[in-house]
Amino acid sequence: MTLTLHDKTDRLRSLISDAGSAAIAFSGGTDSSFLLHFASGISTLKLLAVTVSTPYMFEFEITEAKEFCINYGIDHRVVKMEFPDSIKGNPPERCYLCKKEVMKVIRLEAEQAGMKFIFDGTNTDDISDYRPGMKALREAGIRSPLVEVGLTKEEIRALAVKAGLKAGNKPSNTCLLTRFPHDTMITPGDLRKAQNAEIYLSSIGFEGSRVRVHGEVARIECRKEHFTALAAAETREKIISALKELGYKYITVDLEGYRSGSMNKTAEK
Repeated sequence: MTLTLHDKTDRLRSLISDAGSAAIAFSGGTDSSFLLHFASGISTLKLLAVTVSTPYMFEFEITEAKEFCINYGIDHRVVKMEFPDSIKGNPPERCYLCKKEVMKVIRLEAEQAGMKFIFDGTNTDDISDYRPGMKALREAGIRSPLVEVGLTKEEIRALAVKAGLKAGNKPSNTCLLTRFPHDTMITPGDLRKAQNAEIYLSSIGFEGSRVRVHGEVARIECRKEHFTALAAAETREKIISALKELGYKYITVDLEGYRSGSMNKTAEK
């Protein structure tokens, strides 16, 4: 039987209501924002949002997560987690190792607050994507309500927009570790440089671009519709100047454009 969007939201409401109490792993992205906002509208639910702040997150993501919870009156805890030694070398299994550590932090907060369940914002599209962190979710006993009711990314975006959430149109993002090759030692300073480079590109109109780092080389992946604007001499000079000021020696543009997971060893070539 094919479920309508109305059927899925009804099931989601019932699932969350039956939980009684839950801590939601809140990153501030579209999926977790929708799930958290939806759950906050269920008056019988005891709810806690937990955001784990790591050195490889964008700093503005923490600020946005705080503002979201303040705006909707949601109990929110931000917990700082240091750079785990297990992923400082950026191993291929970093997502799995990171998620394990993050969920330990969230579970502790959930237990201290007396929450029965921990929810996360994984959607059905994530199941078919390369998501090694999902193994850690299963091992930790984390529930993914959006998967349980069959909601896709497109449906979640539509529901978020309908609810008036800014996150409905928020571009997908990944942690800063994805900007570096696997098996590369990374420092907090390296992460901040990559962050600031991408923030600069976004500020001049190249939203959704990635800065992949290869030592002294900053390789820009942008959306293909941005190629023409990026090729303008004045724009190139501005980008070169800004990124060299951050400490990169060579600035390049990837002619294949932006593609998710381009630094993964497991990605198809």
